[in-house]
Amino acid sequence: MTVHELDGVRFAQMVQLGAHHLSNNAKKIDALNVFPVPDGDTGTNMNLSITSGVNEVKKRENDDISQVADAFAKGLLMGARGNSGVILSQIFRGFSKGLANKSLANAKDIAAALDNGVATAYKAVMKPVEGTILTVAKDAAKEAAKISESEKDVIVLMDKVVKEAKASLKRTPDLLPVLKEVGVVDSGGQGLVTIYEGFLAALKGKALPEKANGIAMGEMINAEHHKVTQDFMDTSEIEFGYCTEFMVKFEDDKIKENPFDEDAFRRELSEHGDSLLVVSDDELVKVHIHAEYPGTCMTLGQRYGSLINMKIENMREQHTALVGDNKSEEKPKEKTEYGIVTVAMGSGIKELFESIGVSKVIEGGQTMNPSTQDITEAIKEANAKNVIILPNNKNIVMAAEQAAELAEDNVKVVPTTTIPQGISAMFAFHPEADLKTNQEAMEDARKQVKTGQVTYAVRDTKINGMLIEEGNFMGILDGAIKATHQDQQEAVKLLLGEMITEEDEILTILYGEDAGETEVDELVSYIEENYEDIEVEVHNGAQPIYSFIFSVE
Repeated sequence: MTVHELDGVRFAQMVQLGAHHLSNNAKKIDALNVFPVPDGDTGTNMNLSITSGVNEVKKRENDDISQVADAFAKGLLMGARGNSGVILSQIFRGFSKGLANKSLANAKDIAAALDNGVATAYKAVMKPVEGTILTVAKDAAKEAAKISESEKDVIVLMDKVVKEAKASLKRTPDLLPVLKEVGVVDSGGQGLVTIYEGFLAALKGKALPEKANGIAMGEMINAEHHKVTQDFMDTSEIEFGYCTEFMVKFEDDKIKENPFDEDAFRRELSEHGDSLLVVSDDELVKVHIHAEYPGTCMTLGQRYGSLINMKIENMREQHTALVGDNKSEEKPKEKTEYGIVTVAMGSGIKELFESIGVSKVIEGGQTMNPSTQDITEAIKEANAKNVIILPNNKNIVMAAEQAAELAEDNVKVVPTTTIPQGISAMFAFHPEADLKTNQEAMEDARKQVKTGQVTYAVRDTKINGMLIEEGNFMGILDGAIKATHQDQQEAVKLLLGEMITEEDEILTILYGEDAGETEVDELVSYIEENYEDIEVEVHNGAQPIYSFIFSVE
């Protein structure tokens, strides 16, 4: 089989299978986190980001590839979570622009679009680092450009792209020494390879590895699939009201009479609904479709065998239950002068931020990075003429900056990467100052604080020459592991020894949900005995993951 041109329908299939493959491998990608801390989230972030892109594609199904690519890019942009998700959204944002005004795309068009995606992604990153998803995307695009000079078959092109992406991924440890030391490849690069593998499988009509035990649709078709767009439409706008899923187990006598052709079956079903996904192997075919007459779709499937695993959900009733049909007619509230949006996990930390003037706290942080859309909605809810965003996590900064670019209001990001930096920045905020002055003052304040964190190792590893055993506690100072010990209190003491100097005056302790009051009291006594000149403040942050967060100024 050869494919000389891609249309929107085929590209939509590639996108859906790429997302499906990523979903099934998200946890494996999470496990590639360099630090052995329980917050590896690259696979999760990329999975949630691409799911948003797929949902947008399903809303705007089109034969025109530029329209489908644009929908995919839009969904990715709004759903982007974490640095990996933002970079992925930029890759396909550039890809989409590279296909602008094209109803069909040949091999050269695809190669040029891949190259444009790389250029867009590199521009979006302040300090691009080689040995990451950026490098994998770049190397794959270069290979595509070379192959497209003589090859017209898009399948052959994509096959070469996947092979080069895999080869580039294997080279990432040579470009980033920390990857080699820990013994992993780049997690974001692995995510991109996984997506490209799905693209290729869709083009070839081949089964992905996880189909050995049957067709696994993964997390791509679940409640999230329907929840994402619920708030942006009326119930009356739902054209096809029943989410329909079923499998057909092939029967020899029926297949003999009606030979099964996946592409033909997909085209036939597409006339009866949208959000269509058809995946088959030698024994059965699984169908997901939003249809107005589910029985008609199932009848078409029965020509090939017997129906199994049937499920039909009334999406109009679901939508009404979720958001209701009554629209508020309240007059918009008058905007305040300033709104501060920040990201945090832990009820105590949330209350602390609110007590010092934060308008909107987005629940998130380690293991749960808010999307661009989450931050965009928070900006709107702040309802202010000027908005300042404090991400409080290095993996949320890019999504925050992307949200700021999309906002209509005056929105600035102060790139705080820890909770203590966010708190320090808030103390530098002055309601009477202009936006630029506040941004500069808060930026300066965040740089003056040192952050310490204590958590546990989820695996054995060696990093920066330090041997770390699974289950041991680690002390992290401004992103670098400085101490490890099997006893938590000893790890804390080692970390504080690295953090506190003679010039420091204030130590703030935020203890987490797994730290007891006895441990906190013992810690305070230790500090008072060993650091006489340090003033100690203690707050119950109730944060997960990190038993203690320290701020030293």
